[in-house]
Amino acid sequence: MPLIEDGKLVEDDWVSVADDADLPANDPAIVSLDKWLQDRERLGRRNAPLGVRLKAGQSPDLIADDLGRFDVIALEFPVFTDGRAYSYARTLRERYAYAGQVRAVGNVLRDQYYFMRRCGFDAFEVADGTRLEDWLESDREISVVYQRATDGRPPAPTLRSEKS
Repeated sequence: MPLIEDGKLVEDDWVSVADDADLPANDPAIVSLDKWLQDRERLGRRNAPLGVRLKAGQSPDLIADDLGRFDVIALEFPVFTDGRAYSYARTLRERYAYAGQVRAVGNVLRDQYYFMRRCGFDAFEVADGTRLEDWLESDREISVVYQRATDGRPPAPTLRSEKS
């Protein structure tokens, strides 16, 4: 599956590993929270890059003490109306200062790309045949924001007070 990362469409080098499957020896691998919790000690000794995938109801608070072990945290959008992953991305960036990749997976839509980026996502699993230009265009569609977010853009009230 293609990945949008740093504004580019790239091939995903990460392998998503099923709970009942063995991890590849040297390839970057993403495991479920359940697999991490069951095999934490063994997986923590792994030399290859490791990531964890959190389902919509699994808060990053569950892995707060282990964040330094993960290069990628994949947050799942099971349906476009489930926005919990937005809050989880902000929690990772703001409360835990997580500097690794925060990846949107599942039902990831172009219309939500701009808002996902504002909340701290920096990688997006997208459908085959995705046109990058369509996704990047969403960054230009909104010129003024009303809330603070992880992207550091000043909100409209701040802009108004600076003009006064």
